[in-house]
Amino acid sequence: MSSLRIFSVNHKKMSSLHINNIYCSKLRASLKRLKPHVLLGRNYSSLPGLIGNDIKSLHSIISPPIAKIRNIGIMAHIDAGKTTTTERILYYSGYTRSLGDVDDGDTVTDFMAQERERGITIQSAAVTFDWKGYRVNLIDTPGHVDFTLEVERCLRVLDGAVAVFDASAGVEAQTLTVWRQADKHKIPRICFLNKMDKTGASFNYAVESIREKLKAKPLLLQLPIGEAKTFKGVVDVVSKEKLLWNSSSVDGKDFERKPLLEMSDPKLLKETTEARNALIEQVADLDDEFADLVLGEFSENFDLIPAEKLQTAIHRVTLAQTAVPVLCGSALKNKGVQPLLDAITMYLPSPEERNYEFLQWYKDDLCALAFKVLHDKQRGPLVFLRIYSGMIKPQLAIHNINGNCTERISRLLLPFADQHVEIPSLTAGNIALTVGLKHTATGDTIVSSKSSALAAARRAGREGEKKHGQNSEAERLLLAGVEIPEPVFFCTIEPPSVAKQPDLDHALKCLQREDPSLKVRLDPDSGQTVLCGMGELHIEIIHDRIKREYGLETYLGPLQVAYRETILNSVCASDTLDRTLGDKRHLVTIELEAKPIETSSVTPVIEYAEGVSEDILKASQEAIENGIHSACLQGPLLGSPIQDVAITLHSLIIHPGTSSTMISACVSRCVQKALKKADKQVLEPLMNLEVTVTRDYLSPVLADLAQRRGNIQEIQTRQDNRVVIGFVPLAEIMGYSTVLRTLTSGSATFAVELSHYEAMNPQDQSTLLNRRSGLT
Repeated sequence: MSSLRIFSVNHKKMSSLHINNIYCSKLRASLKRLKPHVLLGRNYSSLPGLIGNDIKSLHSIISPPIAKIRNIGIMAHIDAGKTTTTERILYYSGYTRSLGDVDDGDTVTDFMAQERERGITIQSAAVTFDWKGYRVNLIDTPGHVDFTLEVERCLRVLDGAVAVFDASAGVEAQTLTVWRQADKHKIPRICFLNKMDKTGASFNYAVESIREKLKAKPLLLQLPIGEAKTFKGVVDVVSKEKLLWNSSSVDGKDFERKPLLEMSDPKLLKETTEARNALIEQVADLDDEFADLVLGEFSENFDLIPAEKLQTAIHRVTLAQTAVPVLCGSALKNKGVQPLLDAITMYLPSPEERNYEFLQWYKDDLCALAFKVLHDKQRGPLVFLRIYSGMIKPQLAIHNINGNCTERISRLLLPFADQHVEIPSLTAGNIALTVGLKHTATGDTIVSSKSSALAAARRAGREGEKKHGQNSEAERLLLAGVEIPEPVFFCTIEPPSVAKQPDLDHALKCLQREDPSLKVRLDPDSGQTVLCGMGELHIEIIHDRIKREYGLETYLGPLQVAYRETILNSVCASDTLDRTLGDKRHLVTIELEAKPIETSSVTPVIEYAEGVSEDILKASQEAIENGIHSACLQGPLLGSPIQDVAITLHSLIIHPGTSSTMISACVSRCVQKALKKADKQVLEPLMNLEVTVTRDYLSPVLADLAQRRGNIQEIQTRQDNRVVIGFVPLAEIMGYSTVLRTLTSGSATFAVELSHYEAMNPQDQSTLLNRRSGLT
């Protein structure tokens, strides 16, 4: 017994071996309950952090010190190799015992059937693993533009990110989008130039594109040894060592680290010394503390600067987001992933190094953000929580500020993609998976109790008054969720029979909780259910999931573009509503003006003239505004929402006892009357389009885009390829991927993203209106 380490759990002494036995039996039980679509044949290690016979204390496995935690995301353009990089990271950390492949459909993080069939990531997957004493919570995010919100809500809860680039393409369209999202959330990041073994890979080109397109300062921590077919390893610039992977090793676990010597590698040593001196100068420019060190005792010889001092300075610079460390490798060929893991733990921040302003208001009370909801057939809704402060345990009652309701957590799990391990508690800085929260949705703030939330709001209010003279800033920070973009496509969805409508409603309700960018509305005229989404692929995936996960064969109507409408001139209108219901007379007389505004506004701007009585406004302002908003939901031309309009209320007479419903109805009717009188204009969504095509096929691609009313902004050269950048109306690029494949024999790729809404020209507008009314 003396060989067993003894430690205390819940004030009782139990051996770590005994705890581990309990734990492994729980793990086995939880693995039995796994979803049926998890492929067999993957060999998962017994527990994260328990490799072979290395039994650690339970405490160190579950709650590592906060300084040893890293919450990171992997983000990139589609096909840059995020999921493959994640797969290698899991393998080298001992989390899996065999290498998965996107093409074979057996990766850990792409576990949905749709992801495995298409070879793309659709929803972010969270995985927890250990690396050299650090606990890493890693999230693999999608690269496809239709799932931009999925990236956004995950970045919201991360402390750092790894941006993966295709070394032959550099910065691509979606890379720019995710980079801007990371800028918005002020996330420190490191860059990994993947696919260094690919034909056309160029380290210098990729670094230059980061500098030019992302306006970032790259810190070269590694240089490649060879490029494309000759790529065989990397040079560590900081320690002046070369890392070579054993060519006979199948899995890339074996690599040797050798110091660069004048005798064996004179050219490489010279390059590395120059790169290291340039790196030291760059870091010294950005970090005063390091500059003092360099100018002081090491001014004569930069070679004498210890690697640890340089690494600490790079860590500070990365945290300050004044520069980004750049590493390189080939995830598919298993090269360069272990140094990337070292860089993640060395340069990206721990939760305590990130400054979250709202934490000071909670003290040590629980504050967590629900950033993702999944539906599991056995367990019900699984809610991912990022814990910012306090502690979370099973059977704990929590308060949801957004939903203003109290719920109870029944179980607490550590997330391993689609496999989960039950745990007794989790502290701040971690990402947890909870079972039992019935009403919590994406973006909800979770606290320990209502009184705790009120106390935090009071502290925030005091702080807000000191700083801003109001507490709206504090309110906003208390409920920091994610902005949900407006959908651009919609179509009707029908159940196989009327009896199945409640099942369809339930499926859509569950999917909306998981994915806030999916909107479902009821068409008031036809009574049909309308599905609104971010793109063709988004709606296709939703349709597929309803079929597979809920067993419903639904029918989709044709895909429609979400147009908007506006007016071109000012118009006035007046209306009177006079009804007697029972013994009550409802009388409203209103006069208002509708006019176009310059600034882009999706909701109508509401103004009140001086003549409108304060008393009437106080009593019926909500009813008036409800009426205006409902009138602007359907325009007179296509029934699309109205935007860029201001409504000014000039006079309002209300008979005493008139109900608010009647006031809303009268206001709504009057606004519609005004909109019908005005000159009207249809606005269509314009997409940013980026097509990467070889020089041979450039002409047919440009000719095709001209037919699609495309507006070409520029044509860039990317090594042997041409990159066409421009705007194309969304209506014109339905099914574009098939046409592009045909035109270019499958060699071109493209990326689209919503740019803005723009007025249609009169000829296209009349064609659209005739088509809608059935005249053409």
